[in-house]
Amino acid sequence: MQPPAKAGRLTRSLVVNGGVFIFIAAIVAGAFVSAYWISASARVASIIPAGWGPLPPQQPPAPAPDAAEPATTACPAYFRWIHEDLRPWRATGITRETLEGARRYGAKFRVTVLAGRLYVARYGRCFQTRDVFTQWGILQLLRRYAGRLPDLDLMFNCQDLPVVNAGDHAPPPLFRYCGSEPTLDIAFPDWSFWGWPELNIKPWEALRREISEANAALDWTRRTPYAYWKGNPTVGAARRELLKCNVSRERDWNARIYAQARHNYAARSSVSVMLISARSAFFQDWRTEVRDGFRASDLAKQCTHRYKMYVEGRGWSVSEKYILACDSVALVVRPRFHDFFSRGLVPLRHYWPVRGQCLSIKFAVDWGNSHPGKARVIGGNASLFVQEELTMDNVYDYMFHLLSEYARLLRYKPTVPGGAVEVTVQSMARGRRGLEREFMAGTAVNVSGSAEPCELPSPFGSEELESLRRRKADAARQVETWEER
Repeated sequence: MQPPAKAGRLTRSLVVNGGVFIFIAAIVAGAFVSAYWISASARVASIIPAGWGPLPPQQPPAPAPDAAEPATTACPAYFRWIHEDLRPWRATGITRETLEGARRYGAKFRVTVLAGRLYVARYGRCFQTRDVFTQWGILQLLRRYAGRLPDLDLMFNCQDLPVVNAGDHAPPPLFRYCGSEPTLDIAFPDWSFWGWPELNIKPWEALRREISEANAALDWTRRTPYAYWKGNPTVGAARRELLKCNVSRERDWNARIYAQARHNYAARSSVSVMLISARSAFFQDWRTEVRDGFRASDLAKQCTHRYKMYVEGRGWSVSEKYILACDSVALVVRPRFHDFFSRGLVPLRHYWPVRGQCLSIKFAVDWGNSHPGKARVIGGNASLFVQEELTMDNVYDYMFHLLSEYARLLRYKPTVPGGAVEVTVQSMARGRRGLEREFMAGTAVNVSGSAEPCELPSPFGSEELESLRRRKADAARQVETWEER
């Protein structure tokens, strides 16, 4: 603080030089600008959920990193599949015409990133909030790596089944939540990593911690020594067949199947879902669950059996990561599809391959109960994979590397497509209520541009890829041989 005498000399000097008028004008202008920004801040704050903190409408681009600067850590091995998923377009690149051909395959929305800003054009409806939380995840990626993601343009299909056949003429790149061997759809992290409000499934990072705590509280040896499955049996032949393996008066296949279907399923089904006479223990009314907000379906409380089964429905299922996290032995029934991380799993190391027959399930459970040490290792390997290699840091890094590598294949300069609108944190937060609002608030990225992505590993060699596939097939055949003996 200046002494009075010094302040007086300064004032007289300003008067002498005609500075009083300028000084007062500056104060008035400053007050006007401050009032404007206070008003603007109030308008922005009104559409941001409480507890989010001040989120700017748009993150300023961060300076590009030095290309020679090494990443701090190596990415998990499953990141290598990024190169394989993009290989069909390596030689030719992707033109605008090729991309727009994805409209013929049912693309539901188009994602365009320009200078770190997200634009979305919608072509159809997605089930529940799949599209909402997928786009929310991309927004958080842009905040996490502000200014570092190149301009890009892609098509997205939010349905379950991959549809772009490898033999199609000029196949377009089409992103979705899963892929398969005979198709070229590009696997992308699914919406449930940021939460599934309709089923009261929490965002992955919070749920992953809760499952880990539940695992620590219930040792494997104290768990129910049977194979557990809970889901909707009406959405796939493999699931309908699974119902036949439930315990009955005549036989116990070591399986405990909990059918979670629509209210009139039992009346239409010819397959019993009863546990002897206790029907209610093995049938869950879908309408009741919806009405009660799925309070009885807490995934962190479902790791109570030594074995848990993963069975695809009509297509791939989001339940895979929750099953693997349980510290139980995952019994995987012949999957036809893969998500972005599951190709990093190895049979007999992370899971037990099952042919889908009741006898296979019974054999797996009998083997595990007779070899508890080996069974616990398989279950432990799976949960360790989930806890260490499927963190949200790695989910964001997978998205970053996949989209960055994809952008390099574009043979045109992306522009805002017709019908697209800019999507921001504020526009997505506006009008959200309940769990949608809560899950967005809980997954909002608050750090911009400070994270460093892991280092993308090199592509597979052709011989290495063939060896990997052969080892997986050999492991499945080994289990079949054990069963036959």
